[in-house]
Amino acid sequence: MDDDAIRQAQQDEEMVQQAFQHLLDTYLASPHRKKVDIITKAFYFAKQAHKGVRRLSGEPYIMHPLAVAQIVCGEIGLGSTSICAALLHDVVEDTEYTVEDLTNIFGEKIAQIVDGLTKIAGGIFGDKASAQAESFKKLLLTMSDDIRVILIKISDRLHNMRTLGSQPPHKQYKIAGETLYIYAPLANRLGLNLIKEELEDLSFQYEQPEAHAKICEQLEQIRPHLDDSFRTFILPIRQRLDKLGFHYDIKARIKRPFSIWMKMQHKHVSFEEIYDLLAVRIIFDPLSEESEIPDCFQIYAACTAIYRAHPDRFRDWLNNPKSNGYQALHTTLMSPQGRWIELQIRSRRMDDMAERGFAAHWKYKEGSKDTSASETELDKWLATIKELLDDPQPSAMDFLSTIRLNLYSSEILVITPKGEFKTMPAGCTVLDFAFVIHSELGTRCIGAKVNHQLVPINYELKSGDQVEVLSSNSAHVVPEWLDIATTAKAKNKISAVLRKERRRQQKAGEDLLEDWCISHEMVANSLVLDRLVKAHQTASREELLIAIGAGKVVLDDDDLTAVRTDDSSPKQPSRSSWKRFVPFLKSRNKAGGIELAADEGKPLPPVDRKKPLYLSEENIGRVTLCPDCHPIPGDEVLGYVDEQNRIIIHKRGCEIANRLKNVDGNHIIAVFWDTHKKIYFSATLHMEGIDRVGIIKSLTDVVTQQLNVNVHRLSIAANDGIFQGDIELSVFDTEDLDVIIKNIKKIDGIEEVIRIS
Repeated sequence: MDDDAIRQAQQDEEMVQQAFQHLLDTYLASPHRKKVDIITKAFYFAKQAHKGVRRLSGEPYIMHPLAVAQIVCGEIGLGSTSICAALLHDVVEDTEYTVEDLTNIFGEKIAQIVDGLTKIAGGIFGDKASAQAESFKKLLLTMSDDIRVILIKISDRLHNMRTLGSQPPHKQYKIAGETLYIYAPLANRLGLNLIKEELEDLSFQYEQPEAHAKICEQLEQIRPHLDDSFRTFILPIRQRLDKLGFHYDIKARIKRPFSIWMKMQHKHVSFEEIYDLLAVRIIFDPLSEESEIPDCFQIYAACTAIYRAHPDRFRDWLNNPKSNGYQALHTTLMSPQGRWIELQIRSRRMDDMAERGFAAHWKYKEGSKDTSASETELDKWLATIKELLDDPQPSAMDFLSTIRLNLYSSEILVITPKGEFKTMPAGCTVLDFAFVIHSELGTRCIGAKVNHQLVPINYELKSGDQVEVLSSNSAHVVPEWLDIATTAKAKNKISAVLRKERRRQQKAGEDLLEDWCISHEMVANSLVLDRLVKAHQTASREELLIAIGAGKVVLDDDDLTAVRTDDSSPKQPSRSSWKRFVPFLKSRNKAGGIELAADEGKPLPPVDRKKPLYLSEENIGRVTLCPDCHPIPGDEVLGYVDEQNRIIIHKRGCEIANRLKNVDGNHIIAVFWDTHKKIYFSATLHMEGIDRVGIIKSLTDVVTQQLNVNVHRLSIAANDGIFQGDIELSVFDTEDLDVIIKNIKKIDGIEEVIRIS
């Protein structure tokens, strides 16, 4: 070994030992029993097992298990069993050691957790989505037995996200998409608020690096102003709380970049138009063990005596905690600068629970005679997960979407006729509530009385509504209910009933087809079925049989002719079957650029998925631009390679792309623009404003005369002095579009301009 190698080995050893000592120091400072020996044993075992292996970042592999254990201990607050399992979590997957070996050396519990982690190693999704969905089910099943499995898995994902820069771009998109789709919602559902926010921001950073960097820069620019507002706002509050004798901390909470970006997208507003960037949090020590909740209200009364409270923004999560155990009192107060500022009031225990979730609850439940609300809610959620697992979904994405519905939503409180409070996700309907009460009631639901007023099953419930579900024996589940239901349980039950009905209809269709064939002296074989499928243009044999069983297809003499005629000449495909994924070819635009037009084009040769694809005027006509998100140069994009080797280009935030990253992430490729303002792309802007005479002329003058932009389509409608309109333009890139938007906004009467495609 040469001197450089020796020096590198010494540096590596020093780095590893420092990380391990930091872990021990964190553990010894925690309230857990001090089982240092078994943690030390697990560390040296893992270190030896991973000896000589390095991560893509170049550091020794053991640094990853150490980092995961540090998160488990320091950021979630788990004890020695979880720390050992975190240190050992890759040993079975990556080395020759088995679960039985770990059982013999470290005991059954640690080995069981490592086994649960090993079953879902390598990510939730992969080449075969259905197989990976099964792995996720195993994770959920293991989680229902020991919640520490998912807590360690989330810690593992957090460290992978923190070190994602060492991965190639196509893997960054896949991992970031998977994190945003499943892991951040899981962390949210388990009350790990800090980890949830970091996972979201890291995913945002890799999926939308330019947008992330811009928002961070804008936040830094206004941070001094926010700091001044915070200091001015809390000064009289501090004086009042000091007089009341409270021991407390007051913290400023600035909205995270991902949260800001999401609000900008959903509300179609600019960064400057977001007014709730600053929130204030009061964290106090209760005056006595019994006065925790009364103290919250006393602090609330003190603050509202200083500042006026918003009448519609009071939230009591004290007596009715969220389903992840969150407790706090929320209100919104008018600041001296004339801006609304959210105020959150919670005790030290509540704050720990809010940031570290159910794991933090364990340290408070010892010695308590009462059943914790958070523990009860966790049990309820795990019971719901078990119920969903008992009735598996027919496809990987259906299963994952169903689970995800249970993870990520704001919550409201709905009241039964008997006065019981039920926690429901915001946006839920009467139909969702009926299935929460009882599955049978859901399948027979015809409406409800909400606050004694009759409403339909698609009525969206609001917090505080008292709901009496109405049912009828003649009611039955229909496919349209899937569009009405919003909760995982309701969708799952509706799907199960519909699948059962489809099976019944298919069996009835088989019997009817058999009788029809016998009556015409034929055998109901695959040839007959295929000719009938072709004649009725159904998607498959199964769909044909279901249509026959449901009475939508009635077999007659025309079918007899079709079956007995061997016409194998192919029909021309309908336009609707291919137009969704048409490639694009180039044609000259009168303004001198190249206009994109739909045509069949030629596919690209096979691409190396590990290397980025650069879109230029030479190859842009041989890829497909997603018709849902309409990407143009300047948008951050990615590519998806389908089974026919076609490449579809999506914005990175496109809903279709988000699903593809999760169900088929290995077919995602990195894509960058290289068009150099030589190709025109179509983009549509939506405008709103005050109607006046001549506004259309002002608009066309600015767009066509001043900016020399081609207009493909312009539609404007006015009502009661307010107008709305869309304008479709030819542009080179998003930079052009920004200039156009800026100039249109200057037109007198136009109040809002946003890009919609």
